[in-house]
Amino acid sequence: MKIRKAELIDAGGIAKVHVDSWRTTYGNILSEWYLSQLSVEGRKNNWEWTFKNLNKDEVIYVGLNDEESIVGFACGGQSRDKDFEYDGELYAIYLLRDYQGKGYGKRLFKAVVDSLQKNGYESMMVWVLQGNPAISFYTAMGGELIGQKEITIGADKHIELVYGWRNINVFMRRAE
Repeated sequence: MKIRKAELIDAGGIAKVHVDSWRTTYGNILSEWYLSQLSVEGRKNNWEWTFKNLNKDEVIYVGLNDEESIVGFACGGQSRDKDFEYDGELYAIYLLRDYQGKGYGKRLFKAVVDSLQKNGYESMMVWVLQGNPAISFYTAMGGELIGQKEITIGADKHIELVYGWRNINVFMRRAE
């Protein structure tokens, strides 16, 4: 298992993980129609744009299996939500189903937290769709539910929860 900073050339691999993991993670949450409309090519274009337009302190990491294939990714940076007093944000973390529960998620999570900490951030938040099985991961990592909002995905309304870590420096000491 290897974790490294992602590069533009990784956009296709990240896109494949993004689409595949959405379909397995959200299969019982989002509409089948919406999930069927996701395309690797569309996500690849989005990720290429993201790499060329990174936000302040934004980082993207990939998790590689023994064959050096991308099996997961995580990204984060400055908080995009000023309604909460958290300066950092985990924007996304996804793994292919076969690689969940094997330590990749924790290592990707820690890579983002470490980057935020090195850039002077003290806290972090993450938005997660209600019903996402990863909620147990966030709570196991010390996240606390701090709010929620209603969002629309496709034609359906959903609840998105926000979990926060008030002090990522404490998390870093505990995770090592």
